[in-house]
Amino acid sequence: MDNFYIVTNVTKDKSLETTDYIEKYLTEHGRHVTVMVRGGIEKGVQEEKHLLQIPPETDCILVLGGDGTLLRTARDTVGLGIPLLGINLGTLGFLAEVEKSGITDALDHLMQDSYEIMDRMLLSGSVIRDGKEILKAHALNDIVVNRCGHLMVLNYEVLVNGQLLCHYKADGMILASPTGSTGYNMSAGGPIVEPGARLMVMTPICPHTLNTRSIILSPEDQVEIVIAEGRDGQAQQAEVNFDGGQAQVLTTGDRIRVHQSEQVVRLLHINKVSFLQMLHKKMGEG
Repeated sequence: MDNFYIVTNVTKDKSLETTDYIEKYLTEHGRHVTVMVRGGIEKGVQEEKHLLQIPPETDCILVLGGDGTLLRTARDTVGLGIPLLGINLGTLGFLAEVEKSGITDALDHLMQDSYEIMDRMLLSGSVIRDGKEILKAHALNDIVVNRCGHLMVLNYEVLVNGQLLCHYKADGMILASPTGSTGYNMSAGGPIVEPGARLMVMTPICPHTLNTRSIILSPEDQVEIVIAEGRDGQAQQAEVNFDGGQAQVLTTGDRIRVHQSEQVVRLLHINKVSFLQMLHKKMGEG
């Protein structure tokens, strides 16, 4: 690899010490580097304008921060086909596989073309209101519908391929990709899935029924979550979030339609550590 684009989270690398080290190291080895700082206008570049101007010859995007920074970068670069490598400057990270202590070794691997590229499944979600699509977005981790405003249980209807699957009373619903199974889905009691799999996991959040189990769905399935009427026909208000970022307020009758995207997110894999070994380490059991 010869052309690198660095996206760094200034709240994680406040002095830009790590960012500057990577830029200097790559430049000294004859590589071309472009830097974009999220959360500020450091290096004289306005972030959103710069983000849309990723050089077409870019071989790799290095993402410095945590899983949140990588998720946002993945959404912003959908369709470009440029592989991403996450460098973890946060705490517990499942997506950013390179720790700060391993940066130099990782950069050497990239410059020597010693790596694998793994395609990760991406979710595509639409919000339908009165038969019209009012929002469409992608998510690498999950699409989450939850309550907003008053602390009250919401009523949901879940349809798969147009057929009613179940009625739920719950605080919310999670639709996670295999990559996102170690996120909110795991915290809500859902299963952990090998990230290279192709499936969707649906997990209710704090359900107020005996039906508390997650459901595994085919990637070819189309799932619809309908905001149903509340008690005595009252209108309900909820919110849908895509990877914890882009959000839309929902009301009774709104539908969230989710299916596998035609796009994928390409993640670079350098470590020889398997997913299960990494999981063991991240969970603090060894």
